[in-house]
Amino acid sequence: MDKILNYINNEWVEPAVSGYADVVNPATGEVIARTPLCGKSDVDAAAAAASAAFPAWRATPVQDRIQYLFKLRDLLKAHHDEIGRTITDECGKTFDEAKAEMVRAIENVEVACGMPMLMKGEIAEDIAPGIDEIMIRQPLGVCATIAPFNFPGMIPFWYLPYALAAGNTYIVKPSEKVPMTMQLIFKLIEQAGFPKGVVNLVNGAKDAVDGILDHPAIRAITFVGSTDVAKYIYRRAAENGKRVQAQGGAKNPVIILPDADMDMATRIIADSAFGCAGQRCLAVSLAVTVAEARNEFTELICDAAANRVVGYGLDAGVQMGPLINQGSKTRVEQLIGLGSGNGAKICVDGRGTTVKGYEGGSFVRPTVIADVQPGSEFWRTEIFGPVLGMMHVNTIEEAIALANSHSYGNQASLFTSSGSAARKFRYEVQAGNIGINIGVAAPMAFFPFSGWKESFFGDNHGQGMDAVEFFTQKKVVIERWPKEWSRKF
Repeated sequence: MDKILNYINNEWVEPAVSGYADVVNPATGEVIARTPLCGKSDVDAAAAAASAAFPAWRATPVQDRIQYLFKLRDLLKAHHDEIGRTITDECGKTFDEAKAEMVRAIENVEVACGMPMLMKGEIAEDIAPGIDEIMIRQPLGVCATIAPFNFPGMIPFWYLPYALAAGNTYIVKPSEKVPMTMQLIFKLIEQAGFPKGVVNLVNGAKDAVDGILDHPAIRAITFVGSTDVAKYIYRRAAENGKRVQAQGGAKNPVIILPDADMDMATRIIADSAFGCAGQRCLAVSLAVTVAEARNEFTELICDAAANRVVGYGLDAGVQMGPLINQGSKTRVEQLIGLGSGNGAKICVDGRGTTVKGYEGGSFVRPTVIADVQPGSEFWRTEIFGPVLGMMHVNTIEEAIALANSHSYGNQASLFTSSGSAARKFRYEVQAGNIGINIGVAAPMAFFPFSGWKESFFGDNHGQGMDAVEFFTQKKVVIERWPKEWSRKF
């Protein structure tokens, strides 16, 4: 069983805590590690180390700071499979999904290596006779990420490399459910040779989170998780004067028009709805068929759901792994039962799943529920499992209105062969990440991850220039140097 440690001031530290949380392989049900439930004192130690390291790190030329990221990028690539296996063991997703997650993490490191260009300022000469005005970007200080369980390798890298390249120091608090991935990645960070205190790791649950939210030295916080927790993070951090990026939940609709390529749409939508066992904020949750698309798509997606291969993510041929734990399995199965009310019906039922050889796993097979009613609790609730709700309307206008009526606005997708319909959709739909014949509209690292409405709380998003804006503060300098002054020298 792995021992989970903190990494503070370039030293691996065993926390002096009495509370631990079991880390369970969700496919086997076996305890594979125990997370120390650290609190305020551990956050204080990490923040003190990061604060002490900040002046020298900020003064390090940006072209020198990014050399550490180049080293880290190479180490991440060299250990790609090892990290992927760790993600599968503690998170449950398939090996291919785990490796794909780390490809996106590496992409963010590569984009952040462009910081010498990304954080340049602006200048305007002669805003008045002999007066120039300059805008420069400077780092904030100590920043922190409170990370979720579903992408333990990728999501910290939406933020970490940009913050470091911009001259900030950093603290990562991984989910207590999946601490092993960051243990491995921080061993690579150690190998990359960052100066003492620049990058720190603190494990724990709510006490550690509150320690981060309240610490006066921590200037900016990033978070990904449910909307209820995102609101809590956003409110408490803002009350303490911090910058916040808080990514919340989702109920992502996909609209299928009659002119869509149904085979392609079915394949892509099934991968979106059931990939990563539905435990991702860009998973398609509601399929809205328009007019005569209903019968053909319903039949195809039910077949795809029923035939998806479920099992342990390291086994060959497995297309979908388990949910994160037994508590999630129970919750998702209860929501499936709830979804069958109000006139809806279960077409493919994934409850009661067991996988031979992995009877202790937290498996729920892909589920399809037809005739979901607008406004119902099932319609409102983020399931966060491999469950696809089906709805039907007669026109694209009705479909867009239905999508826009939801409180979430993370992603919306459209399947069609009509350019006119596609333009109408992307112009009118109220969501931050839009897919046209795309099931998971995950932005590349050089674009922001742009959730709207109750899917995001903050101003600047993760990745790309939004990350640069978030992790730097602007300083405007107005200068006058009269000629008569220069004659004195």
